[in-house]
Amino acid sequence: MKTIDLSTWKRKQHFEFFSQFEEPYFGITVSVDVTIAMQKAKELDVSFFQYYLHKCILATNQIENFRFRITPENEVIVHDHIGASATIMRPNETFAFSYIPYEEDFDMFVKIVQKEIDRIQESDALFPVENPDSVIHYSAIPWLDFSAITHSRMFKAKDSVPKISFGKVSTKNDKKTMSIAIYIHHGLADGLHVSRFIAIFQNLLNK
Repeated sequence: MKTIDLSTWKRKQHFEFFSQFEEPYFGITVSVDVTIAMQKAKELDVSFFQYYLHKCILATNQIENFRFRITPENEVIVHDHIGASATIMRPNETFAFSYIPYEEDFDMFVKIVQKEIDRIQESDALFPVENPDSVIHYSAIPWLDFSAITHSRMFKAKDSVPKISFGKVSTKNDKKTMSIAIYIHHGLADGLHVSRFIAIFQNLLNK
């Protein structure tokens, strides 16, 4: 982790401008092709959620702007790596927030996720033991093929963590697609960075 020198940062004016907004986030929703990814997850005998979440984490870590965070002192820092805080459903139809640290190795990642799922199933706590800002806030709504989404936000908290939501997998002409919504602070990133993330994510899904 390092602190950005705002006096020389190329995004200084953008950061100062959008940080004045009550709602500095912007959102983009697109569809990604998951045909190959679903088949690969099936071959590996792993959950599709764990498979695409790992690919998404790898993709976000390749875009520096997704690793920027704003401190309570209004400084901008960049994390070396970011993990995930994903919503996990319980059998009683409530959910909890998880903490899943960055892990490049997929087999190890699956073990970490399963351990966190087990913890949530055995608890009624909403929040994880660790709750750092070095994550993306993830949620999955696999029942809906949405074209847009909004998020609950506490404006006084000065949140700067990106939010990514995944939707229902739809099939048309043997092609499977999934909606994904990206919601990110405009002082830290632009549409260009979201587009680059989507391109990397799609490439990883196709491998």
